[in-house]
Amino acid sequence: MNMSRNMFDRTSASALSTLSAMPDLALLMRGWQDGTGNPFIGRAELLRQAEFARSIGSPFIAAILEAGERQLDNAPLTAALISRWPGDLAAAAVAMRFNAALHALARSGKIPALAALYRGESTDFDDSIAQALCSADQNICLAMARPTQTNEVGRAAAILCALMMAHQETDTAFELLELGSSCGLNLNLNRYSYDLAGQRLGSSASPVHIAPEWRGAVPPAFGPIDIISARGVDLNPSDPNDPATAERMLSYIWADQPARMERLTCALRLARTHKPQVDRGTASAWLAERLAEPQAEGVCRTIFHSMVIQYFDPEERHEVISSIIEAGERADVKRPVAWISFEWTPNRSEVRLLVSLWPQGTTRHLATCHPYGAWIHWHNPQN
Repeated sequence: MNMSRNMFDRTSASALSTLSAMPDLALLMRGWQDGTGNPFIGRAELLRQAEFARSIGSPFIAAILEAGERQLDNAPLTAALISRWPGDLAAAAVAMRFNAALHALARSGKIPALAALYRGESTDFDDSIAQALCSADQNICLAMARPTQTNEVGRAAAILCALMMAHQETDTAFELLELGSSCGLNLNLNRYSYDLAGQRLGSSASPVHIAPEWRGAVPPAFGPIDIISARGVDLNPSDPNDPATAERMLSYIWADQPARMERLTCALRLARTHKPQVDRGTASAWLAERLAEPQAEGVCRTIFHSMVIQYFDPEERHEVISSIIEAGERADVKRPVAWISFEWTPNRSEVRLLVSLWPQGTTRHLATCHPYGAWIHWHNPQN
């Protein structure tokens, strides 16, 4: 820890004055607490995420975050922003916002030492990141204030598995409704190709190929499904045709995972030809409207989401879940309802793939998954 608490308080007060004058931070600042913040919690979150990154095979990202923690005093605005972040820093993915801001700077080439580090031409993490923090403090803050933009297409494999399991029970086509769609890339899941434990599925000619490592139980023989419509919602939908959007999404891909970056690039390119329908709005209001619309016979109305629930406030989360359950209670065998969830457990110990089906009224934990879909640990579907 490089900065004492008293020094932090004085530096934070000055930084807060500067941050208060930045309009792009106004909405976030509404949730800030009075007082000077806590430098220790923010730094601890960077280190916690570094340990997690190393545990799932990303030592480069771990080293970036650890050096960022050591050099954070070089960026008083960013330090103040992290220390005063409202609510749960892990749920808000603050460390990943910080990592993405640095990655974006590296990709821009504006800080040569940082760009060299990311290209593998340097191993001096502390000096490179110190330079970035000193020269781009305000830019890092502004990048972190924007919502996260992962839209990880690797998760589409797990969503597809849940759809195929639902199809085995309903024998229907599907109408997809996605919450927190971002760019809508997972609404195009039927346009991707898959290898699921040796089973080749999807569009064989697709430039987007998803082949997660398969663990656990052997999956059932999956068959094709019919998706008749796919529509999503997001507070701020992203446009796949916008170069700035693409660049921001690529910055959220971990720099030591080039295969993910290539897959996202292909998915964005495909979305420019087959643009997903993503409406602007809140999840709760939009979902209530969609669920109130007539449902065709022989079609399973399916609500799905991946790594989104953590960003909802408690009221929004309650309204969304209540709407889904109410729709399920209205379901019948000719008009079934499914709910597919790819989310962290409340204590963030694992990511679970769950599927609930109505009118059966059942919920099954199908798999435990890598957060970005790199592996799927399949469970006995009867459990």
